[in-house]
Amino acid sequence: MTSDDPLLKILACPLDKGQLHLLPPDGSMTSKEALYNPRLRRRYPIVDGIPQLLPSSGEQVTEDEHEELLKWMAP
Repeated sequence: MTSDDPLLKILACPLDKGQLHLLPPDGSMTSKEALYNPRLRRRYPIVDGIPQLLPSSGEQVTEDEHEELLKWMAP
C-alpha cells in the first residue's frame, strides 16, 4: 500500500470510524507496514498487503511511540 493509494481514503478505524494514517516499515517506529489512528493511539498491521482492521487486531502504542509517530506524520 502506498500513501497515494485510493483505498487509504476510504479505510477507517473500526472503533471510532476516523481516518487512518499509513506507516511505512521503519525500524524505529514499526518493523512492518501499518495503519495508525492517532486519536485512539492504535496501530493496525498490514499483512501481505491486507489491512487487519478488526478491533482485536489493533495494538495500543506507548506514549513515547505516539509522540514519535506524531512527529513523523507532521507536514
